Amino acid sequence: MRRRTILQMAAAGVLAGAAPETARVALTTSFGQIVLHLDTRRAPLSSGAFLAAIDQGIYTNGTFTRVVRPDNDHGSPPIAVVQGGARTEAGLKPIAHESTRQTGLRHLNGTLSLPRDGVGTATGGEFFICIGDQPGLDFGGARNHDGQGFAAFGEVTAGMDIVRQIWAMDASGPSPEIYTKGQMLRVPVPILRATRLPA
Repeated sequence: MRRRTILQMAAAGVLAGAAPETARVALTTSFGQIVLHLDTRRAPLSSGAFLAAIDQGIYTNGTFTRVVRPDNDHGSPPIAVVQGGARTEAGLKPIAHESTRQTGLRHLNGTLSLPRDGVGTATGGEFFICIGDQPGLDFGGARNHDGQGFAAFGEVTAGMDIVRQIWAMDASGPSPEIYTKGQMLRVPVPILRATRLPA
């Protein structure tokens, strides 16, 4: 009987040392602090990659660089997001895409998500935050040509006013490609520190 009880507790994740289901991160910017809540249970790969980047210190001195909004969006359906990135992606490994069909998460107002390249992988070295609900970024949405959407893995729990302030900034900075023309911040917003918080 005791053996069965212990196994049941282990399966429920209540034994000491069980992995936490969430994690919290603080991004300290020149405008103030943004607190992120990561769903490590439902999106373990995406959360793990982002946390690995945080733990390696490469988000400290990173930047918010790109904003997409009605006046500069070049895709369909239109979206509204703020994108940030680490100062380098050196040492970060590609991960498989975790779609919203797999995780059950959605791209809602304040959702934290990973961009991905053409082959469907990400590294955790870049992220974006949704301004308003963005169903076109979910699995089955039309924003990404393959219908796989993007990898939602958390949300902003404090500092959404700062995210919106960044979103409204001048986006006339130089662009590395035509698709992002008019979306790059003229003055990128520095991420002064990126640290884990107590869960």
